[in-house]
Amino acid sequence: MRRAIFLDRDGTINVEKEYLHRAEEFEFINGAPQAVRILNEAGFFVVVVTNQSGVARGYYSEEDVEMLHRHIDRELGKVGARVDAWFYCPHHLQGNGGYALECDCRKPLPGMLLEAARRYGIDLAASLMVGDKLDDIKAGIAAGCRSILVRTGYGASEESRIPGGTEVYDNLLEAVQTITRPHQGPVKVSPISRQFQSD
Repeated sequence: MRRAIFLDRDGTINVEKEYLHRAEEFEFINGAPQAVRILNEAGFFVVVVTNQSGVARGYYSEEDVEMLHRHIDRELGKVGARVDAWFYCPHHLQGNGGYALECDCRKPLPGMLLEAARRYGIDLAASLMVGDKLDDIKAGIAAGCRSILVRTGYGASEESRIPGGTEVYDNLLEAVQTITRPHQGPVKVSPISRQFQSD
């Protein structure tokens, strides 16, 4: 079983820009590529899980999403980093056509994490979810992962809403440097006492 780290994309890896889908508008958050490389070197299986309702809303296509992810892969490769698997949810109830459905993959639901675990043999109890929104934290908790909030993106404004005991760091690099320190030992799920419903 693999130990994975699930990363939100917008606001966690890259600067938050509304409905980002063009490579020329993509911008890493400072330290994010280095953080991904550290995770690679520490033996984590790196999985990005991102909500992309812009597809359902008709703002861009699934091919646009995949092209942007290929661009990010190339940029990460320049610093010796890699994402091992990409998952995105193109659905939204206010979307168009076949995308306007009540799915199980849109965060805060854990569908993308569960599918990644099934497909790649991931041990969810030994894995982590890092993101900048309460929905990321909820998805991680629902999947049985240790969940971490970063203050980039929407994180600073979301901090007051997250469950007590959730770890919070200024950015992805700080979070990664902490969780990969040798004295940290095996990754364990932090006990969560509250139950949450989707907003």
